[in-house]
Amino acid sequence: MLIETLLPLGKLDPGLREPETPLWIGDFADGAAQAEELGFDAVLVEETKDDPYQLLALGAAATSTIGIGTSVAMAFPRSPTITAMSAWSLQKLSGGRFILGLGSQVRGHVRRRFGMEWHAPAPWMRDYIQAMRAVWDCWQNGTDLAFESEHYNLNLMVPLFNPGPIEHPTIPIHVAAIGPNMVAMAGEVADGVRLHPVCTPAFIDAEVHPHIARGAARSGRDVAEVEVCMKPLIGTAPDEARLESVARTVRARVAFYLSTPSYRRTFELHGWGDIAEQAAALSKQQRWEELPGLVHDEMLHTVATVATHDQIATALNDRYSARVDRIEFSIPVRTAEDADAWRGILTDLHTDRAPRSPSQETA
Repeated sequence: MLIETLLPLGKLDPGLREPETPLWIGDFADGAAQAEELGFDAVLVEETKDDPYQLLALGAAATSTIGIGTSVAMAFPRSPTITAMSAWSLQKLSGGRFILGLGSQVRGHVRRRFGMEWHAPAPWMRDYIQAMRAVWDCWQNGTDLAFESEHYNLNLMVPLFNPGPIEHPTIPIHVAAIGPNMVAMAGEVADGVRLHPVCTPAFIDAEVHPHIARGAARSGRDVAEVEVCMKPLIGTAPDEARLESVARTVRARVAFYLSTPSYRRTFELHGWGDIAEQAAALSKQQRWEELPGLVHDEMLHTVATVATHDQIATALNDRYSARVDRIEFSIPVRTAEDADAWRGILTDLHTDRAPRSPSQETA
């Protein structure tokens, strides 16, 4: 299982809250170098407040061995040719260390934030990925650009805009997914699927691996070719006293997911659909302070992994090492003691684990 970190460093845990002092864009290179020194396998950037491709260019130039990638960048607001060029440039700069993680975004954002028409996301993403690969094939092998699908028609590439071949032309493409159609599409044409933090081990077993296998069968692929990547919801602290405060923050985040219809299928799988309906009703009334009270302890510890520093690696490996290939999280590193603690956790995550189970790959 490869261990990835989501920069900016300084977040308490993935998805729990924004850092009190976000990492300034000019410090991103130092943050990437720090992640490399600590022993992470990859450093990732999500597309929120800064352009992820620009940040990763800084990180790629400041590192030499760590992987770099987007987790995730928005696909549909950019043409596939534009994204193909950003990925090509980063693959050149990094010497083959780049992973392109793509997300579809939801209907409201595509229409109202980006001003575009909305289409069914799974077939749209399939066309998008295949269009990018057609562009890359044109640049690498000199083939004519001739891609036609429901969403894209690409047939023009003149020498002025052709960057030509690179040393590492195979760029892995990962897709953010939770629904069965997008997961199956990833199994069919992508190199990996990036799961939402709300995905529990039971959900991965029942709703992720089977649909990856379904998609892989459509294109005659080996399901093992598709990496499963997880950004779990984590709460951790040096000791039990401080963990109690962290757990309250985690409970609030679980409550937010509980109230969001897009994630309800996970809670329904565990028999908590009625509680999810209550949470949705409270959120519509903006009674946010009441939401955490709906998250009982069993739900908290099913959705999130909560443990002290000396136990968190074992807890994560027990849950995910037989189910996923990559695990992603963010950590605060402010002192030398912090760095030493996280080196130990990373060592444990790399060594105290089971391989991904073949039975999970073929479920």
